[in-house]
Amino acid sequence: MTAVVRWAIAPTEFGPMLIAATDKGLCRLSFGEGEAAVRRHFPKARLADDIVGLADWIAEATAALSDPWAGRDVPLDLHGTPFQQSVWEAVRQVPPGETRSYAQIAAQIGRPSAIRAVGTANGANPVSILIPCHRLVRSNGGLGGYAWGLEMKRELLRRERVAIAHG
Repeated sequence: MTAVVRWAIAPTEFGPMLIAATDKGLCRLSFGEGEAAVRRHFPKARLADDIVGLADWIAEATAALSDPWAGRDVPLDLHGTPFQQSVWEAVRQVPPGETRSYAQIAAQIGRPSAIRAVGTANGANPVSILIPCHRLVRSNGGLGGYAWGLEMKRELLRRERVAIAHG
């Protein structure tokens, strides 16, 4: 049976937000992407443009942009390697207003030498904001990277009142 992925694009202050979900939960939340991204990430799924059906989840995701405590209970349907899943779960546990280094996450999941791999898994996070990948920084306090741009990362951290050490 072919999985159905419902998707929609909603406006936000950070630009268009793509949201996609299965019956199990959200499977994609990104910015500046469109239908082509949904097709690329879910090539075997039957796609359904469904802004009305996703309205509650769009509201939750939009709320999480301004209130870092929002969206923490949204069900997720994530597909990744066991390593990616462990990184995403650890990142999801980082509370609003706090950051962790890639090295800290690597140690937390029992793979202290896998710092770069943690960064790669974090960059592959399919539901940014809900798995708060913006809360991961370099060991020296520098921002590191962010798929949606460092300006957005800075703004999200500013809203959480996080002091940024190096830009």
